[in-house]
Amino acid sequence: MLADIKGLNEECGVFAVWGHPEAAQLTYYGLHSLQHRGQEGAGIAVTDGEQVRFHKSNGLVTEVFNQGELSTLTGESAIGHVRYSTAGGNEHANVQPLVFQSQRGGLALAHNGNLVNANGLKHQLEAQGSIFQTTSDTEVLAHLIKRSGFIDLRDQVKNALTMIKGAYAFVIMTENGIMAALDPNGMRPLSIGKIGDAYVIASETCAFDVIGAEFIRDVEPGELLIIDDSGIESDSFTTSTNRAMCSMEYIYFSRPDSSIDEINIHAARKNLGKRLADEAYVEADVVTGVPDSSISAAIGYAEAAGIPYELGLIKNRYVGRTFIQPSQALREQGVKMKLSPVRGIVEGKRVVMVDDSIVRGTTSRRIVQMLRDAGAKEVHVRISSPPIAHPCFYGIDISSKDELIASNRSVEEIREIIGADSLEYLSIDGMMGSIGRNPNEQNCGQCLGCFTGKYPTEIYPDTVLPHEKELVYK
Repeated sequence: MLADIKGLNEECGVFAVWGHPEAAQLTYYGLHSLQHRGQEGAGIAVTDGEQVRFHKSNGLVTEVFNQGELSTLTGESAIGHVRYSTAGGNEHANVQPLVFQSQRGGLALAHNGNLVNANGLKHQLEAQGSIFQTTSDTEVLAHLIKRSGFIDLRDQVKNALTMIKGAYAFVIMTENGIMAALDPNGMRPLSIGKIGDAYVIASETCAFDVIGAEFIRDVEPGELLIIDDSGIESDSFTTSTNRAMCSMEYIYFSRPDSSIDEINIHAARKNLGKRLADEAYVEADVVTGVPDSSISAAIGYAEAAGIPYELGLIKNRYVGRTFIQPSQALREQGVKMKLSPVRGIVEGKRVVMVDDSIVRGTTSRRIVQMLRDAGAKEVHVRISSPPIAHPCFYGIDISSKDELIASNRSVEEIREIIGADSLEYLSIDGMMGSIGRNPNEQNCGQCLGCFTGKYPTEIYPDTVLPHEKELVYK
């Protein structure tokens, strides 16, 4: 994916396994399959029933575990995490799982999402004597658990979860078991699987395929799972739930071979492209998709429009992470390093370029220009999602509203900026219908906040955007 140059990044991915003799190794492979959800840090914590040990660092999974570290992580239970670092937050202390030690034993915690009331909770907790070791909002949950006043860990966790707001998929491990929890709106994906007698939890079902686990079901909004030697138990920490899965999981973030709510991601993206062709057909010679996340939609568009799909853009898969930089100049140059047009395919042709989204417009403008430089006669841009006009507060690094090109510009103005011959977006109704949702239902099952500005939770005055996630005083 082009997350680093599009300014669109997922926060992270989580994985857990209980009751397998090669727990750390399974977690390693599970995290590797979730690498697209975060490339800046990775970690694994294990327990043998006596203590919790861990290894974590900045870098890709293969970089963090390349010196035999897995051999030291012995035990039949583990949790792991891959992380996309937010601005100013790429510190070793923030790499997860976060591990805490107390007189009652160890506790490891990994989190995907963003807590919209973390800043206020941190102020409260520090006023009560808590001392934070990281700038991550994930640590807030650990302090809430320990300060809950309850004796039983399950009650501690349930009480703590009722105090946090936002999007979250948590996995928590002690020497005695693993817990997994999903926020009341179910905004982040989280699934349950089984391999032999062992249970596994993962952000995406593609992780199950890699390790040979059987998919059981998705974790439900507001659900708390308890997994230990006696098996798996489902509990809940709230009865006030309202499913609002992040729409961008279907459009952009999840791997095509994953499924969410029994909807295959590749099939959903093809449907997005087909609906886009119905809504925004244009006469052309070839259709091409921006690798990788837009290829499925481009194939769908081509099928519905009756225009040949061609590989008009090639992705360079060997550009290192060290290139990922926040400056605009490097971001623009990054498009050329990441993508190359195929002149023999696009030269002299009317090209439909299908992409999943436009954030700042930088990438789209550069790709359109590259296609023209390669000889494309016309370049028509089709976007398989509605315009992103509002920031995300739930764990996706979508820029502040002022930086979003669609926040205060018309489609025609955006077309002029990116230099396309035409530009069309998929409608909200078309997007929802393609995914199998009814936008007219009160509980449509999707979060549309970045498109409509209507969020499924309260947004607090001191809510920190994901790309500003350092928990600083305001």
